Amino acid sequence: MSDKTFRLDVVAPDAALYSGEATFVSAQTTVGQIGILANHEPMLGELAAGGAVVLTEASGARKALAVQGGFLSVSATTVTVLAESAQFAGDIDVAAERAVLESAAEGSEEYLTAKSRVRAVEAVS
Repeated sequence: MSDKTFRLDVVAPDAALYSGEATFVSAQTTVGQIGILANHEPMLGELAAGGAVVLTEASGARKALAVQGGFLSVSATTVTVLAESAQFAGDIDVAAERAVLESAAEGSEEYLTAKSRVRAVEAVS
């Protein structure tokens, strides 16, 4: 591990979704957007409903996940995303999710899930 990378793990109750070396992670927390680089101060943040987590791998590739709540934990050498549920942007039908945004009540669980999925896709488009 170089001084510009850190271990990143993204887990949900039903699966470990990602484990590898990253150079940057961006996440929406309940108090705002946060970006994490190597050697970030330790912290714990609550992930916002309807948010997305975007990561840059050590190779430079970017990936995004739609995340429905959970926590982001930062230690000296590791970032862990503990999501209530998460889905990779590449697995999302963005047209269907935009249709949900049009029909669902703003602020509802259905609306926030669709919003999260659209954000994830847009983050890597």
